[in-house]
Amino acid sequence: MSCIYLDHNATTPVDPRVLEAMLPYLREHFGNASSKNHPYGWKAGEAVEAAREQVATLLGASAREILFTSGATEANNLAILGLFSSLPHRPQGRHGLIVQEAEHHAVLDPAAELTKRGCEVRRLKPDAYGRVSALQVEKALTEHTALVSTMAANNELGTLTPIADIGRVLKNRGVLFHTDAAQAAGKIPLDVEKMGIDLLSLSAHKFYGPKGIGALYVRSRRPRIRFSPLQLGGGQERGLRPGTLNVPGIVGLGEACRIASEEMDSEALRLRTLRDRLYEGITSRLSGVRRNGHPEECLPGTVNLSFEDVDGTALIVGLPELAVSSGSACTTGSTEPSSVLKAIGVPDKLALATLRFGLGRFTTEAEVDRAATCVVESVGKLRRQLSQVKGL
Repeated sequence: MSCIYLDHNATTPVDPRVLEAMLPYLREHFGNASSKNHPYGWKAGEAVEAAREQVATLLGASAREILFTSGATEANNLAILGLFSSLPHRPQGRHGLIVQEAEHHAVLDPAAELTKRGCEVRRLKPDAYGRVSALQVEKALTEHTALVSTMAANNELGTLTPIADIGRVLKNRGVLFHTDAAQAAGKIPLDVEKMGIDLLSLSAHKFYGPKGIGALYVRSRRPRIRFSPLQLGGGQERGLRPGTLNVPGIVGLGEACRIASEEMDSEALRLRTLRDRLYEGITSRLSGVRRNGHPEECLPGTVNLSFEDVDGTALIVGLPELAVSSGSACTTGSTEPSSVLKAIGVPDKLALATLRFGLGRFTTEAEVDRAATCVVESVGKLRRQLSQVKGL
């Protein structure tokens, strides 16, 4: 039996429609988008601008506000480090950044770098569901705060951050707002104007596009955001992200955004139904299961479960039929408990015995039912083995 893929938070398969849109730009339309003197370059340039419009439509932005990057990690670094590098020197005090403890390392590591540079970085502790509130953010603001960065959806828990509420608070206080939307883009509605977002990062491979391509939304007015590039050596993307554009990848990202814009609502409903079916299929037959993250304010296809009285390493090994993870793909393989689960108060032993299920566009009801049975059988077996060992 083939392995059932339930790790869509780590990455998604490329949608066949996305691949079909990309192929011409890997074959006949292979020109450099910066080549302005012949049809090959013109064709590539037109495709890039069409994709820029598709990304902007998904986010409620304008095309001129979209910069293409290699993914959300680069976009996060560009948003945070690039912004702070451009801020004027303040002899009377340090510029400040606010993040939350449950952020992805693509935000936490740039924040740590700013700490080394002498910036004031405040880290907010999330609640038991893995989110921070607008009130919590407002209380943390100081006269030095230049930027708040909070993820739109937690990559391990699926919990949604109330970014619209936070955006309102920050607009009233004149503080810039960045959100890492790698897990949220293409899955839940995002509108940078309505939500008061100034900078937003996303990756194509999180919603059925290719790997190695992403985008950064940069507000162009009220206020216009300025930042310094992290790379030098070309004028592409208005000089803010130089380098030859990945035209096939950009086309793929654009098509992924187009599909998401059209199918998001119906797909979210389908995934919520499958997610709840998986959860019920496991918890109706197993006791000692803890659900991590918010049960309602969460991504439609994500559920994170911890299992009592189970060895964490044996849990993953005992599920060869399932492609699932114990946490973020960037930290899988670590023997340490998930920093996200620690931040929300999950005990270390339980955190190590945790599975993140990420359902996706091509997940079927039959696969969900089979996955639930596999988990129930494996956990039951491990608990019986542990009971026998304790009885010796």
